[in-house]
Amino acid sequence: MFVRIDFDSDEAFYIQLRNQIIMGIAMSELQQGESLPSVRDLADSIGINMHTVNKAYATLKQEGYVRLDRRRGAVIAVDANRLIAEQELKEQLRTVVARALCKDLDPDEIRQTLDEVLREFRAAPESK
Repeated sequence: MFVRIDFDSDEAFYIQLRNQIIMGIAMSELQQGESLPSVRDLADSIGINMHTVNKAYATLKQEGYVRLDRRRGAVIAVDANRLIAEQELKEQLRTVVARALCKDLDPDEIRQTLDEVLREFRAAPESK
């Protein structure tokens, strides 16, 4: 797994790490049941504190993207509850769409941008 932290970003390191792992899952770079690197190994490889990686993993667990296994560490385990996921998506999209409308993007531009983002995921390698 390749992770890049932007040390100049205002976004917290654990959020950057969390988001990149979620992107890896969505783009089939990380598969259901696959173990993530240990907290120590990942922290060393990207040059951040172990507590930061631990916080990212804990957040991913809380959000239903990983489970913690005593022997295997953090393991990809995407929550299958679609109804909750759909509701969360709607709530997040409401905010994103409201922000876009406030910046004078029209609905067609918003749809076009969403379609472009969806095409990026469809172009990702197929699951094995």
